[in-house]
Amino acid sequence: MTTQTDINFSLDLSDQVALVTGASSGIGDRFARVLAKCGAKVIIAARRFDRLASLANEINKEGGICEPLELDMTDRDSIQNAVIEAKKHFGTINTLVNNAGVNNGGLATKQPYSEIDPVISTNLTGPYVLCCEIARDLIKEKKPGRIINVSSMMAFAVEHPGSAIYTTSKGGMVRLTEALAVEWATKGINVNCIAPGAVDTEMMDKVFETTGDFT
Repeated sequence: MTTQTDINFSLDLSDQVALVTGASSGIGDRFARVLAKCGAKVIIAARRFDRLASLANEINKEGGICEPLELDMTDRDSIQNAVIEAKKHFGTINTLVNNAGVNNGGLATKQPYSEIDPVISTNLTGPYVLCCEIARDLIKEKKPGRIINVSSMMAFAVEHPGSAIYTTSKGGMVRLTEALAVEWATKGINVNCIAPGAVDTEMMDKVFETTGDFT
């Protein structure tokens, strides 16, 4: 008996070339492992190449296909070069997980203005550039694709003071996703956003370390 689930749902991603940013720890690490388990060829990218190399080795030993790639989301040249290098490994990227993110917690009136750009660049500007680089290739080659942007529940509800820059960047990620989804829908590029809550990651540990200053 064929069910609706049989028709519409498959874990086979063997036709996918996936790029996961922020893959050196936390959610990005998990995304990479699951995509590889489902058969996708995975490029993992972040600034900490040593961690990426270790993760890629684990994935490959378990039968997956994975390559590490150094990437700085605050550097537009680094983003463009990363896409070029990724294509050399497995071809055109048709799945992007825009997961890289930082959170420099602190009260707005006490935080140095120098901390604004690194957060906005990593969490919003960099992902925007990367989305465009991936989509440009897919549109040129007339191929479908999927983009998953990782926002945060804090884009919708600010639960404590000291997160103005972070929540602004993640709110922007939600609206960016909506805009690109409309713009690229006719091109066969599906753009979605997920908004995780608190997850036990290195970034969350740093937030907890600074909550004592939110007074």
